Amino acid sequence: MLEVDVTRRLGDFTLEAALTAPDQGVTALFGESGSGKTSLLRLLAGLDRPDRGVIRLDGEALVDTGRGIHVPAHKRQLGVVFQEARLFPHYRVRGNLCYALHSSMHAEFERIVTLLGIDHLLDRMPGALSGGEARRVSIGRALLSGPRMLLMDEPLTGLDGARKQELLDYITRLAREVEIPIIFVSHDTDELMAVATRLALVEQGRITASGELDDMLARLDLSDQLGGFEASSRLHAVLEAPEPDYQLIRARLPDGQLLLLPAEAGEPGERIALRIRVRDVALALEAPARTSFRNLLTATIEEHDAERERATVELTLRVGKERLRSRVTRHAFDELGLERERPVVAMIRSVSLSPSGQSPRRNTMK
Repeated sequence: MLEVDVTRRLGDFTLEAALTAPDQGVTALFGESGSGKTSLLRLLAGLDRPDRGVIRLDGEALVDTGRGIHVPAHKRQLGVVFQEARLFPHYRVRGNLCYALHSSMHAEFERIVTLLGIDHLLDRMPGALSGGEARRVSIGRALLSGPRMLLMDEPLTGLDGARKQELLDYITRLAREVEIPIIFVSHDTDELMAVATRLALVEQGRITASGELDDMLARLDLSDQLGGFEASSRLHAVLEAPEPDYQLIRARLPDGQLLLLPAEAGEPGERIALRIRVRDVALALEAPARTSFRNLLTATIEEHDAERERATVELTLRVGKERLRSRVTRHAFDELGLERERPVVAMIRSVSLSPSGQSPRRNTMK
């Protein structure tokens, strides 16, 4: 468990952040450029000192200004991945990896190298690596140091579409298979939808809200702050039988309901998280007899913001134990008599569905 409550003044800007993060999964820090995300990460890493506050990891005080504690960066046992790979140019890839190799990680060397797909790069010099390859080596070096936590500061910045998607796939896999917590800084919502399990919103130096990603996306009171996510929600499903004649595949939700997805969503048996934009969810009081919508989900209205004087109304629906958001005009809201606890049918076009973080490639989950 990470516990943070710090204050640091940087000229006219004041970082005053309080955050807790669990001992597993990916906690994403999301906010506009200059909101304080990297400043907070530097405090966690020990690269900067807070003016006041505490930082604890698994109960151990890394910083406690009241008690005069400041554990140096090299003694915190944290892995840090920056926007730049920062590899030693005079060492080959193997040398870069072995430089940070902790005694407890010797047996893990091959697994980490294979996990990141860098085994064929071990004899290359850093200058011969692509941007994505260099970032993967940087991640491997951080992991082989035997960290208690991995800190990643915008690791995909500056990469082109193909290389960015490739590294995103590696990081997604890493988050599933490496049993240490990760703090992931980004302003890119596609990245966060792909890798994050928890989300912390950073605004003007403060953590304004934090929690499980799916719960945060469902909160109507955070709609303005989550605008960069294009008002989306996520549903989790297991892929089942394909329909090759139509290039579709079936996906079963936890409550047993089925969806039809594009065939490239994945292979039967895979578990995926589907990103569903609010604009792609229409509502009806009962299933229409003839419609082009292939996905009709039985749902119940959990919450709405009709109290706000706007032309549209945002709604949160319960689909089994999961939540799905929708947006309708106020005219439709009133005409249909929508209200809390009313059963509805959520209608979603198959062509609008893709796993979260997918560019066009798929993002699978454990």
